[in-house]
Amino acid sequence: MSARYAVIGHPVAHSKSPWIHAQFARATGQDMVYEAIEAPLDAFARTVDAFRTGDGRGANVTLPFKAQAFAYCRGASERAVAARAVNTLVLDRGEPWGDNTDGVGLVRDLEVNLAFPLSGRRVLVLGAGGAAQGVLQALQAAGVARLVVVNRTVERADALAARFPGVEACGYPGLAGRAFDVVVNATSAGLTGELPPFPTGAIGTLFAPGALAYDMVYGRETPFLAFARDAGVRTVDGSGMLVEQAAESFFVWRGVRPDTRAVLAALRPR
Repeated sequence: MSARYAVIGHPVAHSKSPWIHAQFARATGQDMVYEAIEAPLDAFARTVDAFRTGDGRGANVTLPFKAQAFAYCRGASERAVAARAVNTLVLDRGEPWGDNTDGVGLVRDLEVNLAFPLSGRRVLVLGAGGAAQGVLQALQAAGVARLVVVNRTVERADALAARFPGVEACGYPGLAGRAFDVVVNATSAGLTGELPPFPTGAIGTLFAPGALAYDMVYGRETPFLAFARDAGVRTVDGSGMLVEQAAESFFVWRGVRPDTRAVLAALRPR
């Protein structure tokens, strides 16, 4: 019987994860199936329990369940503990164990796929929710010179930054006159067609020469990417992060690291 894996979310029908993992399994010769499971908003744990009972060996977890997945686990990796969120469940090794591969996925996309080294860079992360908290540790480990989190509600940015010594927090007005080498949009604004509330005149100062604008949303032109492109900045969507975090999950489950180039080329054509 093929090993059974899944992505669990709400909604989840749009997820590209089943296709991505099917490509990885084919390329590496792994006998596995990977499906999409939509969990009711009030039944995440019951959904995972049923999947485990049905011989589910592991699962990716997407919005809005990553914090619930962390609480569900009896053990977790250091990076999941730092994020207080789990996107990778290991279900075939005793008690449920969790990992978070989002941060390594982002860093690998930036440094390997995009050839944009992070050491010594000034990095701004927009948003203080789950997407942001999943990547701060990995960005710090990459050796960035400055890491700033900005949020509409400054208190949320302050609370997140307090968990990562050395990370600075501010509200959007605090960005006036400041420049960054990498700006990562970790907000959901792109999904609703909104632009983060940058201060007046930020288009001329926010991006340092040679900067990169990165939106975690993938497969669409977001207002943030359009804003950055108008400023003459190199722009990239989150397709590479999606693929690289999936490859890390695949490695956690199967002990084999797939080559991501062919899958990424299909999702992010040049």
